[in-house]
Amino acid sequence: MKLALDLDKALSSGVKSLRDTTDTSMMEWKNLLTRQRLGKDTEDDPVIARTSFQRDCDRLVFSFPFRRLKDKTQVFSLSKNDYIRTRLIHSIEVSCVGRSLGTFVGYEIKNRYKLNDFSASDFGDIVSAACLAHDIGNPPFGHAGEDAIRSGFKSWYGSVKVPLSDSETTDFDLFEGNAQGFRILTRLEMRARVGGMQLTCPTLAAFTKYPRESLIPSSVLNGYAGKSASKYGFFQSEKDLFAAVAEAVGLIRRHSDFAWWVRHPLTFLVEAADDICYQIVDLEDGFRMGYIPFSTTKELLNEIAQHSNLEQQIESEEETIKFLRGIVINSLIEEVARIFLEYEPDMLAGKFDRELLSLSTYTNSLKEIQNETQNKVFIDPDIIGMQLAGYEVLGTLFSEFANAVLFPSSKGRLLKGMLPQKYRPSDDESCYNKLLKVTDYISGMTDSYATSLFQQLRGISLK
Repeated sequence: MKLALDLDKALSSGVKSLRDTTDTSMMEWKNLLTRQRLGKDTEDDPVIARTSFQRDCDRLVFSFPFRRLKDKTQVFSLSKNDYIRTRLIHSIEVSCVGRSLGTFVGYEIKNRYKLNDFSASDFGDIVSAACLAHDIGNPPFGHAGEDAIRSGFKSWYGSVKVPLSDSETTDFDLFEGNAQGFRILTRLEMRARVGGMQLTCPTLAAFTKYPRESLIPSSVLNGYAGKSASKYGFFQSEKDLFAAVAEAVGLIRRHSDFAWWVRHPLTFLVEAADDICYQIVDLEDGFRMGYIPFSTTKELLNEIAQHSNLEQQIESEEETIKFLRGIVINSLIEEVARIFLEYEPDMLAGKFDRELLSLSTYTNSLKEIQNETQNKVFIDPDIIGMQLAGYEVLGTLFSEFANAVLFPSSKGRLLKGMLPQKYRPSDDESCYNKLLKVTDYISGMTDSYATSLFQQLRGISLK
C-alpha cells in the first residue's frame, strides 16, 4: 500500500476521500502493524538488529522538540526542586510503562492471530514510541497553557476581522496540544520532506488519541460519548496527513463526510500508560513536595499494593513510597493488559471506546488518589499562581505576534523580526497558516523561554 509523496495529489494516490463511504469492516493486525512510514512509498524491510519501530523511538529521543520537554511543566511550573518531574521525565516514564504494556499484550495477540512476521517487542516498541511523543505538542505551563492559547485567541479574534473558515477558527478556539504534537511529528520537524519525521504509520496512529478534526457538528456526533471523540487530534492543515496514516493502518472511518476515525487499538495502551504514570506519580510528587502527608500517601498506595510489614523492610518514608509506587505500577500494568486482551476483539470492530482503567478493579482506589492530588496539590496558591501567570504570558505573546504577522505596524515589523525564520510567515500565506506559525512558535517554547520573552516585551519581572 503506497502513501502519496505529493500530498496535494493525495486523494488521487490511494488516500481515501473525505466523502468516501464509512468503512465498517474489522481492522486487522497485519495492517495495524505495517512498517509503512508516512511520506515514503514503500514499507521498511523487516530487520532483526534494529526494527522500524525502534528507529521511531530513536528519532523521537534525538529530536529537538523532545529535548524541550525538559523545561515544560508537568505539575510544578519552574520548580526549583531537582526531584520533581518535568514533562521530559514524565514522557520517558510513560514510555517505559507503555513498552511493558505493549509487550505484555503482544505475546498474546501474536499467538492469537498467528502473526509470524511480528514479535511481541514490536507491539511494545510502537506503544513506547507513541508514549515518548504523547506530550511533545504541549505548550508551556502544562494544560493551563493550552487553555491560555485558546483564551488568547478568543480575546484577540473578537477584536479583529480576519478571513478564517469555521473549521479553522475552531482549531484555535479549541487549541489542542495533541493536534500540535501531530503537526510537529508530521510537518514541522524535518519540514523539508513530506511526512516530517517520517515515523511509521502505526506509531503515528497509536499516538493519536483523538482521531477526529476539531469541528464536527453536534448533529453528526449525535450524543456520541466515546473517549476518543472528547477532543480532536489534528488541525485542518494536517487532515490529509492523518487520512494517509489511517488508510495505511486500516482504521475504521466513523463518518463519510467528516475526518473522524476509530482509534488504533494500541492507542488505548498509550492512554493507560499516561494515566498510570500521572495518577501515581502526581501523588508521589505531592508527597515529596510536602503537600500530602506520608501516612496518607502510604495508605492510598497500599490500597492497591496490598503489602504488609512495610515498617520492617524500608528504612525511610521516601523509600517506602518509592517501593509502593513500583508495586502499584506493576499491578496496574498487569490489570490493564488483562482488560485490553478481554476487549481487543471489540477494539478491532470499532465498538470499544473507553479508558481501560475505568474498567479496573482498582477504579475506586485510583479515584481516591486523584481526589487527594486535586484537593491537596492543584489548589495550592503557588500552583494556581503560576497557572495564572501562564495565562498572562501566553495570552500576551499570542496577541502580540498575531498582530505582528497580520497587521504589521512599526512595532509589529520589529516583533515579526524577532520570530525565528522557520516561524516567520511570508506575505502571501493565508491568515490561517500565519496564525499556525504563531502557535507553532509559542507552543514550542519552554516555560523559562516564554517567561523570559514576556519579561522582555513587557519590561517586567514575574515573581
